[in-house]
Amino acid sequence: MALRVKVNTRHQIAIPAAVRKELHIESGDHLLVEIRNGHILLMPKPRDYSQHLHGLHREMWEGVEPQEYVQRERDGLCPESSVIRPPL
Repeated sequence: MALRVKVNTRHQIAIPAAVRKELHIESGDHLLVEIRNGHILLMPKPRDYSQHLHGLHREMWEGVEPQEYVQRERDGLCPESSVIRPPL
């Protein structure tokens, strides 16, 4: 959906009502402004970053056993031959 807005003399724009409603933007909310490939990107600032990032890239971890993954990483950093383990 491409909508047209006009920059006023104070370099401000009004966000169309349809966009505000769809993204739940209210007066006083903060937006993140980013320039990408010569375009302006406005994004609502997440109210809770941990909730916003929850589940990000979960498909990378499908079929991965967490304990085995951590153990492989540890073994790669510190091979068995150099690990000093206390007697059981």
